[in-house]
Amino acid sequence: MASHSLPLQPATRAVRKSKDVPIAVAGRQSSARKAINAQRVALTRELIEDAALGLIEQNGLEAFSTRRLGERLGCQAMSIYHHFPSKAHILDALVDRTLAAIQIPERGQPPRDRVREIARSWRRVALAYPRLYPYLSMHRWNSGTGAKFLAEILACFHDAGLKPELCARQFRVLCYFVLGATLDEISGYGNGSSSMQPVSDEVLLQHFPQVAQAGRYFKPEEFERTFELGLDMFLKNSGLA
Repeated sequence: MASHSLPLQPATRAVRKSKDVPIAVAGRQSSARKAINAQRVALTRELIEDAALGLIEQNGLEAFSTRRLGERLGCQAMSIYHHFPSKAHILDALVDRTLAAIQIPERGQPPRDRVREIARSWRRVALAYPRLYPYLSMHRWNSGTGAKFLAEILACFHDAGLKPELCARQFRVLCYFVLGATLDEISGYGNGSSSMQPVSDEVLLQHFPQVAQAGRYFKPEEFERTFELGLDMFLKNSGLA
């Protein structure tokens, strides 16, 4: 912000030397103030979150910093701290924002249908933010937004008449499945490191034919069908009506 005020000092001195300068100087000063004020008005929590999420999805979480965020927004990092005290607070906000994007069905719907829709929406959100999601998946969901999200899932099992212990265990199994499936799709086995001496397709087919045959179903275009199969298997044994 301070850089905007630097040219104004010499211009102010020039006012004393010429009668023609004050109008031009005043105009520049007014424009500078308006630009600064406009920036201050425009810099909102929502705008900061949008920019932060864009940076993370573009460059990865490891490259994210408030300095780079300030560059994206056209402001100094100190301006961001007015809205978020630290980088950790920004990431907290992004976790809450992402969890809030997962659609929660009305409680009047059957519990099984509610869980199915939550799981599907959860996966869509994970795929939409693949570079933030691994952080979100390991972050404790103990904010108000996180607790509300967890409560909505648990309510599905409670509304189905399950006892509290079974509600908790089924909830955990659901999380195992959805978190594991989404993390695998985003950054799992298919994107992992490889052996320096991988088995060729020909050798695989000759000596490990079942592995070779299964490989066609491990491709990204098969992910959704596999996810739906796993979800059906869970719901069938979940005790949900």
